[in-house]
Amino acid sequence: MPAMRYRFRWSEQRTRGSPRKGTDGHEAGNLTGNFNFRHRNTALLGVESVEAPVIITSAEFDRILSPALRRLRLSKGLLQRVAGITERRWWAPETGFEDGAIEAGAKALASSGIEASQIGLLINTSVSRTNLEPSVAVKIHNGLGLPSSAMNFDVANACLGFVNGITLAANMIEAGQIQYAMVVNGEDAQATQEATLRRLNSPSATRESFMQEFATLTLGSGAAAAILGPADLHPGSHRILGGVARAGTEHHELCVGGIDGMYTDAQGLLDGGLQLVVEAWEEAQTQWQWADMDRYITHQVSTTHTNAIIEAVNLDPKKVPQTFPRWGNVGPASLPMTLAAEAQTLTSGDRVLCMGVGSGLNTAMLEIEW
Repeated sequence: MPAMRYRFRWSEQRTRGSPRKGTDGHEAGNLTGNFNFRHRNTALLGVESVEAPVIITSAEFDRILSPALRRLRLSKGLLQRVAGITERRWWAPETGFEDGAIEAGAKALASSGIEASQIGLLINTSVSRTNLEPSVAVKIHNGLGLPSSAMNFDVANACLGFVNGITLAANMIEAGQIQYAMVVNGEDAQATQEATLRRLNSPSATRESFMQEFATLTLGSGAAAAILGPADLHPGSHRILGGVARAGTEHHELCVGGIDGMYTDAQGLLDGGLQLVVEAWEEAQTQWQWADMDRYITHQVSTTHTNAIIEAVNLDPKKVPQTFPRWGNVGPASLPMTLAAEAQTLTSGDRVLCMGVGSGLNTAMLEIEW
């Protein structure tokens, strides 16, 4: 499957550290100024996840796609061999991603010891949505019984949304606008995957279209929520220290998705994403020392992407937990779900780096002192 093979070559990309040109030919931001951030008094008080209950195996997808695989002369087991994904999850009938997000939010409130009445801000970062309006946030806000004084809205930035939501909430806490915030996410891959399976089984499907939609089959469903608050009121809490973010929006056409399907240039995404991650990582080392963190919580995509990032910035594989084999790529929920799973193994003083890349392309890295 050459479209998924790792072959990142720096020499073919722009010169390291050089400014990116905007569409008008002007420099679109030197790497030293756009965008580094530090938080002085924000803590992660709780992070929880909810697994969707219905397990859908990659073997089941192979069974459904067996007519197409035979006709296109493709072998079974591509999801397991290439992506390393053996299963993903869907929500039970009559439930959905908003219900999962509400459940995750309730769990986060309980584990953090914060009452719903204390929340001043709810940010929903879900890619999934049933309607264009109203926002997904309003249903979650209502379901959790948050007060009318709690501001609520959606922030959408592909798979990077949850990290962006944390940064935005931390800024509002430190500006004194709110005291406690919830960042929440719920994702539902079922409708998109069912539409994709039908399309790939149609007589008009080609090997090229199969590969363009292959990444859709790696998606999964789940939910996560985090509670943030002022660190000085919660001694011993997990400090959110800050990090770095970078944009590579010249790659905005490499992954385009909707309810009916997602079309991806897998090799282009891998090359462009690695380029962006390496640029951000190398410049960040002038202000942050991230070479020896206790844990690296990455956005969960596949074996190929995880190994490529580990190699590109020389991470210790033992410090990079992998949840995609059984959850798939749960979009913006995958990073906080992985963090929630790892939380029980972290101890006070551990340094944790959250690393995400979202279609578009955007990347962000956020350090948490446990």
